[in-house]
Amino acid sequence: MTIKFRDLKQHYDLVVIGGGINGVGIARDAAGRGLSVLLCEKDDLASHTSSASSKLIHGGLRYLEHYDFKLVRHSLIEREILLRSAPHIIWPLRFVLPHHKSLRPRWLIRLGLFIYDHLGGRKILPGSFGIDLNNHVAGKVLKSEFERGFEYSDCWVQDARLVVLNAMSARELGADIVTRTCCVGLDREKDQWKVQIESNDTGQESRVQHVVSAKAVVNAAGPWVEHVDDMNKSVESTHGVRLVKGSHIVVPKLFDHEYVYLFQNADDRIMFAIPFENEYTLLGTTDVEVGEDPSDGVISDQEIQYICEHASQYFRTPVEKDSIVYTYSGVRPLFDDAAKNASKATRDYVLHLNSDGPAIVSVFGGKLTTYRRLSEDVVNLLSQEISIPKPAWSSSTTLPGGDFDPTDFLGLVSKLCSQYSWCPPELIQYYARNYGTLTSSVLGNADSIEALGQHFAGTLYEIEVAYLYKSEWAKSADDILFRRTKVGITFESQARPLLEQWMRNAS
Repeated sequence: MTIKFRDLKQHYDLVVIGGGINGVGIARDAAGRGLSVLLCEKDDLASHTSSASSKLIHGGLRYLEHYDFKLVRHSLIEREILLRSAPHIIWPLRFVLPHHKSLRPRWLIRLGLFIYDHLGGRKILPGSFGIDLNNHVAGKVLKSEFERGFEYSDCWVQDARLVVLNAMSARELGADIVTRTCCVGLDREKDQWKVQIESNDTGQESRVQHVVSAKAVVNAAGPWVEHVDDMNKSVESTHGVRLVKGSHIVVPKLFDHEYVYLFQNADDRIMFAIPFENEYTLLGTTDVEVGEDPSDGVISDQEIQYICEHASQYFRTPVEKDSIVYTYSGVRPLFDDAAKNASKATRDYVLHLNSDGPAIVSVFGGKLTTYRRLSEDVVNLLSQEISIPKPAWSSSTTLPGGDFDPTDFLGLVSKLCSQYSWCPPELIQYYARNYGTLTSSVLGNADSIEALGQHFAGTLYEIEVAYLYKSEWAKSADDILFRRTKVGITFESQARPLLEQWMRNAS
């Protein structure tokens, strides 16, 4: 189902550079409006920033303090649109915000949450209220000084899967998606672009190059957006990108309930403590400026110390460096608004259209929650330069596997348990949370555990690996262990050699 490099067309209406959440969202929106689209990604889908988030679809409560009401409103509106579109990989969470007496007064937090509840037209998610942490399950693991707090709603997202599902939807709509394919040249001619792409697939004996033409180009290369713009001297932008690293740590679970904590820090930042993959707690994030090379996004000892120290200010049991089982970092390509502090730099996006010849749109900034709106805005902007056959459409559609009642995930699980009665319920739950109604595409006609094939580790069986390889552009062990799934966090040493051997046999 993945297109071969040699089968690409010679001409497209639109070429999208970058296979993160913005790139795949733009490709999907454009294909759904009747454009012929090619998307190229130099690595795997979601292999950088888009798989290194805090895994949240949220309005950005802290942005209210920066008076960024427009971003918060747009994010809150998108939060419910996305929840309806992909309820298998996006689901509601209840957050607990302990009141830190020496930081913000309770009345100010209550006011902020009131605005948060009403700014985006909330319909599905429950609202906020105050809580007594002495009598709340979330208070049991906190230090005794935290007596009062608040509950409010936001959502979890399996971030890398959100990217893949958008790419799958774009492909269903006619877009060509090629991974491990780098844009190495942009030539602007009178009425079209010549885009030179090169295969980076390690399975190739030598790198294969191909040139396609396009009416327009979108540069959604994330941290590499300026590098792509620099490929053609005619593309001059007054905007710049600010590279800010966000790092997270994963530790054995610190609490046995399903609430998420939002902690206030004295440096005006916030920190999340999130239940993660059943057995762990996810802690983060940081905001650290990096240099010009986006590849510098590796967690530092200082960041680890920062996260451990600030989490330990709230939890009764300190978070120790030695307990860390996994870390990850991502470089956020924020729009450079000249904010002095990286944590105060805007998370909103800026789109730059250069129409000195065939059009190119460069995307600066953005966040997971607003990717769909950004994508729609990009195609609307392009409509000034090229003909767009169809109107905007994505706000009322579901992503692959998400075509079920967003308030009845357990109903979907029950139906799948009946359909595959031989399969353990916990494994059905796993498939449903990753694939939704596409679980039947993964399992097919399997009628026993033995029919799932080779067991790699944990929940990972050959039948799922084969599906990911065939349908979801998975070409390496890392693609499966840490992006399509998170099995690698617990079982990397066991699964990796088996997966690598399977991939060699399949290629």
